[in-house]
Amino acid sequence: MTHNKESETTRMAFLEKVLTASRRNTSLICIGLDPEYERLPPHLLTQHDPILAFQHALIEATADLVCAYKPNLAFYEALGPAGLVTLQETLRLIPPHIPVIGDAKRGDMSNTARQYARALFEVYQFDAITVHPYLGQDSLQPFFDYHDKGVLVLCRTSNLGARDLQDLSVSDGQAGQERLFEYIARQVVNWNSAGNAGLVVGATYPAELQRIRQIAPELPILIPGIGAQGGELQAAVSAGVDAFGERAIISASRSVLYASSGPDFAEAAAQVTRSLRDQANQARRAAESP
Repeated sequence: MTHNKESETTRMAFLEKVLTASRRNTSLICIGLDPEYERLPPHLLTQHDPILAFQHALIEATADLVCAYKPNLAFYEALGPAGLVTLQETLRLIPPHIPVIGDAKRGDMSNTARQYARALFEVYQFDAITVHPYLGQDSLQPFFDYHDKGVLVLCRTSNLGARDLQDLSVSDGQAGQERLFEYIARQVVNWNSAGNAGLVVGATYPAELQRIRQIAPELPILIPGIGAQGGELQAAVSAGVDAFGERAIISASRSVLYASSGPDFAEAAAQVTRSLRDQANQARRAAESP
């Protein structure tokens, strides 16, 4: 069954939408949709669009277990125009009450940023996207101007090379010396005049995640890096949730998508997602205990 987002749901601010989905499914888990043709179950390769068939089954099997989906645009763009058609068709398959985060990592001069924002928010109708802060506030303002859309700013990324730049010591003359990722978190809090900003912080750095949550107690934080990248779920939940055990979006991709390469791939993905959800909820309850 497909879903028409425009006809079946009213405009809802991203944070409200993700909290509503999270509470409805009792879940902090987001599935990253990063389809690799070479890793698809072989029996799907005879389909007209194997990737779409793959994702259709995954979404149907997991839609009651997640708080969001996160398509990574690179995996669709690499397939050329046909891949972008697959992306659009995939977005139609996602139930309208579940937010969709476009993992685009955009960032450019403001006139170019306006076109990125238009494409991602108006053409593809993502509920939120990921962006780079390196060019400063004016490069992000065109995204923030879509007040009902989430703008998730890269802060502390999950890769090993994150330390190359993000650990650098900086000073703005006010907060004293701090690491670059702390400064970015503080700036995004200041830029959040429309209430639609958030952060991206890797699960592979739980101590830094905890520090960022202290700096930004009310922002939603997208937390990738669980599973294949080695992030530890319980530590990420404990460090990433807000004071009410919410506003953490824990993202897993490969460990869910490729849980099985057989005909049972969707059931296997659901089983992994359910396990992640239950473990996250257990960690959330433990974090709330005195």
